[in-house]
Amino acid sequence: MRKKIWMPLATILLAAVILLAAYNGLMGLRLSVAQKELTQKMQTILPGSTSFTEEPYTGEDANIQRIYKGETGYVVGTQTSGYAGNIAMLIGVSNQGKVTGLQIRDMHETLGLGQEALTDWKFLAQFLNTTGDAAVGEDIDALTGATVTSRAVTRSVGSAVGFVTGADTSSGATSWGG
Repeated sequence: MRKKIWMPLATILLAAVILLAAYNGLMGLRLSVAQKELTQKMQTILPGSTSFTEEPYTGEDANIQRIYKGETGYVVGTQTSGYAGNIAMLIGVSNQGKVTGLQIRDMHETLGLGQEALTDWKFLAQFLNTTGDAAVGEDIDALTGATVTSRAVTRSVGSAVGFVTGADTSSGATSWGG
């Protein structure tokens, strides 16, 4: 009876060890691919920059999650509250304080309304070359039926530009601010 149990148990244990080794062996590759993908996205969002250094953020703006310094400016990772949850974005801002690109990385907004922010290039293009002081309804046309989402994206852009221009004076990003 013991021989009948021992062989399948040993096979299962061996399979588990092999799977664990494969998982750990591929972890480095997975992280490398993810970093390369992030760098490519940041190069698109912040033209002219080829390498990025993550810097600590010590400011008080709760929307700002990560800061990456490039040669021509910064890529700011933000997270703001939308209608149905948090909206995570990457926003490129030149050293002159102009938005050079943006990408929504994660959101769970209402399908057919707020989710349109992921693919509506006309909505996202409104933010390009702005200086972060745009307002929904005045300077920015909101997504139809998704005013809360539109305002969340606008807040993220304002936070990113505020960091670079020094409007977020506690960050010390540039010498512009107080």
